[in-house]
Amino acid sequence: MLAFWSNKWAQIEWGLGLTQGICLVLLVLWVYAIWPKDELAQIRRDKNLQWRLLLVLVGINALWSLNASIQTGLHLHFLGIVTCMLMFGWRLATLALLLPSAFFSLFVLKQPADFGAFSLFAIAMPLFLCFMLYSRSYHLFPKHIFVFIFVGGFINSGFSMVFHQLSWAMWLWAAADYDWNVLFDNYLMLIPLLAFPEALLNGMAVTLLVVYQPQWLFDYSDREYLWRK
Repeated sequence: MLAFWSNKWAQIEWGLGLTQGICLVLLVLWVYAIWPKDELAQIRRDKNLQWRLLLVLVGINALWSLNASIQTGLHLHFLGIVTCMLMFGWRLATLALLLPSAFFSLFVLKQPADFGAFSLFAIAMPLFLCFMLYSRSYHLFPKHIFVFIFVGGFINSGFSMVFHQLSWAMWLWAAADYDWNVLFDNYLMLIPLLAFPEALLNGMAVTLLVVYQPQWLFDYSDREYLWRK
């Protein structure tokens, strides 16, 4: 076991480039701007909420560890971030998911300097855009449980995967000198194969939460979505 982790540690590249540093600074500014003060205060008061958040982070870390990439930097795994957003709110989800992002950058990408870029393109930006879509759907569509599950969970999750892969491919092309044809043939072409299962996985998780543990969802209410007026 010690030899395994020693070998993993020896493979890590510790250098920090200019673009990686810029992404890290942008991530720090973004987290400062959206700091979830109220959600963190609630976490400190609620032991059950602390355990739920911990279990979700462990699950997402395991999900990201099932990485099927065939080339360095081209990672292929599910995200699960939309379920986390619907359970804890997008601000707290953004902050909390930095933990599995750090693990992924260190032991999967083996480039800790990519922590800022990966966190921006796999967590911060997709979650913000998914929150905007969820927020608009709340105001534009009828308050129906199907809308909550299908738009908030299913469509949002597929969209998160599409944006993540597109933005990460752009990052690799612009900052890491990857050939665009290689990125398109080996990464972007796989978007449909990942987006639909991602949507299905999160949609099923949200459906189970709505049915069995609706109180675990951040802003879901049976009174609003189920009770007849």
